Amino acid sequence: MQPQIQSFFDPDTNTVSHVLYDRPGGHAAVIDPVLDFDAQSGRTSTLAADRIALFLRQQELHLVWILETHAHADHLSSAKYLQRLFGGKIAIGAHIGQVQSAFKQLFNLEPEFAVDGSQFDVLLQDDEVFQIGDLQARALFVPGHTPADMAYQVGDAVFIGDTLFMPDTGTARCDFPGGDAQQLYRSIQKILALPAATRLFLCHDYPPPGRSPQMHCTVAEQTAENIHIHAGIDEAAFIQLRLTRDATLAVPLLILPAVQVNIRAGAFPAAESNGISYLKIPLNTL
Repeated sequence: MQPQIQSFFDPDTNTVSHVLYDRPGGHAAVIDPVLDFDAQSGRTSTLAADRIALFLRQQELHLVWILETHAHADHLSSAKYLQRLFGGKIAIGAHIGQVQSAFKQLFNLEPEFAVDGSQFDVLLQDDEVFQIGDLQARALFVPGHTPADMAYQVGDAVFIGDTLFMPDTGTARCDFPGGDAQQLYRSIQKILALPAATRLFLCHDYPPPGRSPQMHCTVAEQTAENIHIHAGIDEAAFIQLRLTRDATLAVPLLILPAVQVNIRAGAFPAAESNGISYLKIPLNTL
C-alpha cells in the first residue's frame, strides 16, 4: 500500500513538512513541522503548523506520529503544538542523546536537562518498523549531517531529512557538532541503493533563480544529476568537496534558538520566576 502525501513549503525557512496518511478518515504522520519564529522580537506563531492542522481536519485524519528527521538548526519544531491539538507520539532517532549532550555543553543548560532523549515519546532504531494505520514504515539511520539523522521509508517514498537536497543544490553540510562527511557519504549511498524510481521527499529546498520550490525527486535523478554526489564521485572526492564547502558557509540564521527548542522535542525551556521562557545566546563561541 502506497502512502498519500501532502507537502507544505515554508518560504521563511525553506523547510518542507509532510503529512503522509493511509486514506482520508484514516491515520497520519507529520514529518518535520515548522513553528514560526521572529528573530527580531523573539515571538513565535503557528501559521505554518496551522496549515497542517487544517489539512488534518479536512481529511479527518487521526494523527498517530510526529516524526523528526533530526534536531533541526534552521527552524523551530511545532511538534508539541501539533501534539496538543491532535495527540500522537513524537519520535526521533535513538542517537539524539549525542546531539543533546553537545548542545547542553554549548548552552550550559540546566543540570537536570537529560541527554538520553527522554523528552521524546519514542526513540527509533535503525531498521525499526512501525505502523501508520494501514501503512508500514521503516526507520533508516542516516548520520552525517548530525550523528542522529533518520530517514523514514513508507512504500515507494523515503523522507530523507537533510541528507540530500534537490540535485541542483547538492547535499547537507557536515560541520555541526558530531557531523561527519564520511558518514554522510555512506548514508547517501544507502539511500541511492534503493530502486531508481523511489521518491525522495526533502526537508529543504533552496531553489536557484528561475526554479520554483520542489518537494521531492527520485533516486534516479539524484544519481544522475546531484552536483555534489552524482555517480562517479567517490568517497574521498566527496569528503574533500564537503569539507571545503562547509568552511565557507555562514552559521544558520536560526541555529541558536532552533536547537534549544528542538532538542526538547519542540518544547520551550521552563519558564523562570517571572513566567517567561528564555533562550540563551553564547557569545564569541560559534
